[in-house]
Amino acid sequence: MTNSNPWSAFSGPNLGYVMDMYDLYLTSPEEVEADLVALFEQYGAPVDTAATASTGAAVNTGDVQKVLAAVQLADAIRQHGHLAADIYPLHNQNLDSSSIELSNFNLSESDLIEVPASVLLKTVPANVKNGLDAINYLKGIYTNKIAYEFNQVVAKDEREWIQSKIESGALNAPLSTDDKKAVLNMLNKVEGFEQFLHKTFVGVKRFSIEGVDALVVLIEEIINGSEAKGVKNIQIGMAHRGRLNVLTHNVHKPYKMMLSDFAHVPSELFVPEDGSLIVTKGWSNDAKYHLGATYKSPKGTTIGLAYNPSHLEVVSPVVTGQTRAAQDDTTKPGAPVQDASKALAILVHGDAAFAGQGVVTETLNYSRTKGFGTGGSIHIIANNMIGFTTERFDSRSTVYSSDPAKGYEVPVIHVNADEPEAVVQVARFAVEYRETFGKDILVDLIGYRRYGHNEMDEPMITNPAMYNIVHKHDTVRALYGKQLVTEGVVTDEYVAQLQKDIKAELQADLDYIKEQGAGKHSELTMPDAVANGFELVETGVEKERLEKMNEELLTFPEDFHVFKKLNKILNRRRDPFQGKGKIDWGHAETLAFGSIIQDGKPVRITGQDAQRGTFSQRHLVLHDEQNGNEYTPLHGISGANASFTAINSPLSEAAIVGYEYGYNLQNENALTIWEAQYGDFANMAQVMFDNFISATRSKWGVRSGIVLSLPHSAEGQGSEHTSARLERFLQLSAENNWTVVMLSSAANYFHLLRQQAAILGTDEVRPLVMMSPKSLLRNQIVAADVEELTSGKFQTIIEHPTTGKNVDAVENIVLASGKMAIDLAEKIGDGEGFDHVHLVRVEQLYPFPEKEIADVFAKFPNAKTIKWAQEEPQNMGSWFFADPYLRELATDAQEVKYIGRPALSSPAEGDADTYKQAQAIVIADALSK
Repeated sequence: MTNSNPWSAFSGPNLGYVMDMYDLYLTSPEEVEADLVALFEQYGAPVDTAATASTGAAVNTGDVQKVLAAVQLADAIRQHGHLAADIYPLHNQNLDSSSIELSNFNLSESDLIEVPASVLLKTVPANVKNGLDAINYLKGIYTNKIAYEFNQVVAKDEREWIQSKIESGALNAPLSTDDKKAVLNMLNKVEGFEQFLHKTFVGVKRFSIEGVDALVVLIEEIINGSEAKGVKNIQIGMAHRGRLNVLTHNVHKPYKMMLSDFAHVPSELFVPEDGSLIVTKGWSNDAKYHLGATYKSPKGTTIGLAYNPSHLEVVSPVVTGQTRAAQDDTTKPGAPVQDASKALAILVHGDAAFAGQGVVTETLNYSRTKGFGTGGSIHIIANNMIGFTTERFDSRSTVYSSDPAKGYEVPVIHVNADEPEAVVQVARFAVEYRETFGKDILVDLIGYRRYGHNEMDEPMITNPAMYNIVHKHDTVRALYGKQLVTEGVVTDEYVAQLQKDIKAELQADLDYIKEQGAGKHSELTMPDAVANGFELVETGVEKERLEKMNEELLTFPEDFHVFKKLNKILNRRRDPFQGKGKIDWGHAETLAFGSIIQDGKPVRITGQDAQRGTFSQRHLVLHDEQNGNEYTPLHGISGANASFTAINSPLSEAAIVGYEYGYNLQNENALTIWEAQYGDFANMAQVMFDNFISATRSKWGVRSGIVLSLPHSAEGQGSEHTSARLERFLQLSAENNWTVVMLSSAANYFHLLRQQAAILGTDEVRPLVMMSPKSLLRNQIVAADVEELTSGKFQTIIEHPTTGKNVDAVENIVLASGKMAIDLAEKIGDGEGFDHVHLVRVEQLYPFPEKEIADVFAKFPNAKTIKWAQEEPQNMGSWFFADPYLRELATDAQEVKYIGRPALSSPAEGDADTYKQAQAIVIADALSK
């Protein structure tokens, strides 16, 4: 018998049976048992290796059923060994070995001894002599301190690569002596830092890392391994727990800065003078465990920890957006050129949050899409086996918190957090996997939580069974120190000295900052550029430049076949330059984008229908009607100095908004636009608006120029797609935190986009929230003459040209925005019969254009009534926001009056007929004397 292939185990009738099955396999493989198919695929045709030997009766080793059962057992160990693995530090979880017991496969140890090891292992270690050795080897690999789940990976070559890495024993290999000392030293720093804070600042929240201390070791090894492979930008996203320790030891925020935050001393006094660390703060500041920092390593690598609010998992898409921006070269015409090797995202999750928060699966879902992939993120679950006070059996319906990742073919590696050497090997594996396959991988770092949810909680109240164990359990530093002493790597005195050293270092730093910071306080003020706003600049573009660009946009490659009906529509875009028509919304937008990339600012627009536009108005990406090939006209214009891309996103709002926000943070010169399919889709991303986009400048000093395009207007199509919830954005408006607009002019849109591009990368930058139109997209009142694009700038208000001509006759000044303004304009027509009305189209709602409106009021001294007309219900829209401004601007003799629907719980009527009746009443009331 030989170990070179499994066929040596068969002879006589058994060999004949296998050969018959091989013949059947060649013609109808689906009729052959899967395990036998696997043998045929691996070893080829069965041969009679005993033909030249004696022709005795078949021996027991030739029992095909026993061999197949052994193969099935080996596969069961690979697939289910994780259930029996020693991955829980507290040993308080039931392990399940039932799926890998020999008896389940009708096998005995003597049966396995007769099976060649080569049947069960592709590469047989020298110490493995037979099938029993092979099974025990596999159990030792798959049920130890690391457990594996990779059967969900579809690609065969990928599964085989993972399996070969695992079964080679590389992940169980011991570390070098120097590596062991380095790990112990890091664990000593991690624990020493936490215990110093715990004893020095009693009861102060810090969300201690203790119980998953090895997280810092894991991240550090990922950073080191990634740096060695040439990664130059590493972005980390994580929640509160352990954040201060990661900031300190992975992002190298000095102890002095960390301690000063606890001691109420200005931490900016202790920023490293070498410029290696960048920290920002806003004027309102934020909790210390929300803050981030960026470190420049001696190797030139940028290592950043993203700022993150209390909505724990929402930082993941922000970080992946930052990572993609760091990978994209947007400085050349055409589509951005991505190099995934340049940047890496490390995403640290909580166990309860990973299983429970939908934004996690949204992030996993886009990880391999063309427009949002980053070449793989390394996910880590810092698994405390508890969420606040909720234990695993109440927090999810799955075995592991990591299980959602398996639906996206993400390999999952579970590792015992009390085994730091295993953690290091897992980190190395994760880096190599990501580099090899360009996919996400998940490390489930299973530990515990030494204290309550925060340092003021008493966990014995709600989780006594767990905490009776925790209180008796040694820390990972203590356990690993004992292990290295036993191995003779270090001495007890060495371990004790490490503890003394870290305590002394921290105490010395605390004494120093108290001395240096005595009587000093942070003076955080709003920057002048924010307080003063920005000056609107001239944003017109020369006619010759627009005309040339327009012709290039309509000139397609000879072998590209535009859909005939669409081609006719697009060709009408020549008419305005020939004096035959106007430029509609989508046309003005395309010309704006083209001029912006010519000016050297990249443009990125994403959304669920961004390429075509939800209302078939945009057509930034065309599809060949014969073969479906794509063509982007903006890639064909001359004079472009930056990239352009329009991407149809997955059906996600929260994650994609966060992603685009992050993209703009990293590439501050990119005009980054997210467009909702309908404005109400933004409801699913509310946390991004509340916690990031509206307030990050004031909380964290972080600048963003993201653009949100939210289709919004009542048109009788029901309540849901009517409203982008304008009132919410206005309620969040303060401190010049963003610009909120609702436009009624394609020309104004053109200038607004160019204005937004002009402030990118400056201290004046701010996000732009745009209530964008639907039916107005093709309305001729909204459309622009070419001349409106060649000169001028964005207008915060537009005085309607057919009203207000007879100044003395004007009794009512009507202010309205968006579609409401155009509905009124259509009713007014050429102005005949409406001398008593002057219509003001309020294009910008925040910052409220007080001066411009005051100037209008001053022109009409006989005006008795100031009317604010809107189509939203009274408790929604802009009325309650505008009301105090209007009363301040109006004279005592003028009445400020609301015109519109009453307060309602739903944003709009549910059918077209009811809508028309209600809208007619609003229009009539607004224009009445």
